[in-house]
Amino acid sequence: MTRVPDPSATGAELASLLTEVRRIEVQSSKLVTEIMAGGYSSVFRGSGIEFREVREYVDGDDPRAVDWNVTARVGRPFVKEYVEERERTLLFLLDLSASTGGGFGIWSARQMAARVCACLALSAVKNDDKVGLVAFGARVEKFVPPRKGLRHVLRVVRDGLALPETAGRSALTPALEFAARALRRRAIVFCVSDFLADDWRHAATLCARRHDLIAVRLAPPELTPPFTALAAAGPMRVRDPETGASTLVDWSSQVVRDAYAARVLDWRARTVADLRRAQIDLMDVPVPRVYDRDAVARPILQFFRMRELRGEKR
Repeated sequence: MTRVPDPSATGAELASLLTEVRRIEVQSSKLVTEIMAGGYSSVFRGSGIEFREVREYVDGDDPRAVDWNVTARVGRPFVKEYVEERERTLLFLLDLSASTGGGFGIWSARQMAARVCACLALSAVKNDDKVGLVAFGARVEKFVPPRKGLRHVLRVVRDGLALPETAGRSALTPALEFAARALRRRAIVFCVSDFLADDWRHAATLCARRHDLIAVRLAPPELTPPFTALAAAGPMRVRDPETGASTLVDWSSQVVRDAYAARVLDWRARTVADLRRAQIDLMDVPVPRVYDRDAVARPILQFFRMRELRGEKR
């Protein structure tokens, strides 16, 4: 298992951590400038929560903005008009559970999460928006209040890499409830996790009513293992990184391989269904097994395109 450096690391470990932060900054800045330019600002417009006036409907207005009370009283369609907020706030909810710290990818799920967060956060900096962090395991471990500026964003990236893994199962509910309470104004909240926790659906629904909540699901390569190679390897002892429980798995058995694939498929489908019911958008982020220069930008751009096609303006 790849161990995430502790904040109290030695000088050599700290130097290595800072080098990694700098590497992520350089790579992410290039992606933001060359590939993602314009995507962020076109997808995440102001929240538009400040009411200005009611006016008569004209062709091209969004039917969802119709004020049905005034329309019924006057007999002609009227719409509510809002003042678009110029300043936005991004808040990352980052899963620190042990299941995000290892794996068979070129990066751990946590390292992949840091890169995705860096790209989004640097896009926010270019648009003069605020960025904050909530790191959690079974409870909220750390809160970095949203602020502006590159120095602050690099601190968020550093904390995302350096905070220690938490013991036991992660729980999304405390982090989602904290996010709903901590920010008074509507924000863009990215919940970055492998979503292996249970009982987060109700809290996510309530958080999504207050903020623009986006689920960033980390998918390590072991979810789609190379069954051919595993079948040749035969029995293998595997360990749950969150509970420490281990078991012997005979990958040479077709029944075992089919059962594993079915469980992964069922988990994926249930997560998507729960998010859809709560009207929460999903950004799937696969962790590459080998180096892929587009691995970080690809899921973000796919998410941007989905929102642009759907015409969402939150």
